[in-house]
Amino acid sequence: MPKVITQRNNLDTEYTEDFIAPEIANLWFQNLASNLPWQQKEIFIMGKKVLQPRLICWYGEVSYTYSRSTLPSKEWHPLLFVIKQQVEESTQLKFNSCLLNYYRDGNDSMGFHADNEKQLRENPSIASLSLGGHRRFVLKHKTDKTVPKLEIQLGNGSLLVMKSKTQHYWLHGIPKTKKKVNPRINLTFRWTYPKE
Repeated sequence: MPKVITQRNNLDTEYTEDFIAPEIANLWFQNLASNLPWQQKEIFIMGKKVLQPRLICWYGEVSYTYSRSTLPSKEWHPLLFVIKQQVEESTQLKFNSCLLNYYRDGNDSMGFHADNEKQLRENPSIASLSLGGHRRFVLKHKTDKTVPKLEIQLGNGSLLVMKSKTQHYWLHGIPKTKKKVNPRINLTFRWTYPKE
């Protein structure tokens, strides 16, 4: 599993295109899409309450709060726990939680943001596993517009790890697209600390 490593301007990522074989990734997608309690939650953006343009699900040993929305702790789904162990073994990182995003079509998206909530502490490592349709993933520097963006086509069974100071200096997102795309589930493993 060759990795593409990008390290520049406080960006530190590792991308493995074939982390999981497509046939296994397809089975995992079908299982998670059918068996998890997906929901579309309201969040606050610029002071306004809006519905997230995707479905989400949270599993973890602690509750997690972002955009004034709290996701309660939840015992691991058996398949998710197996996937977590594989990601931990490959990355040599430890995770106690996972935020899953279900992009049903090209209208579902993720706005530019950083995973920098207090519960993740400073310089968190985020491991992002993609199942299903390919989607365009964009990273851009928070303050310096002269720094080139990094764009990755996240494929079925791929793993992207964002480390070190990435969340402090960079934003990332999944833009909407008018192209026909297959549904995609994204599993973002992280270490979440209890809320103080």
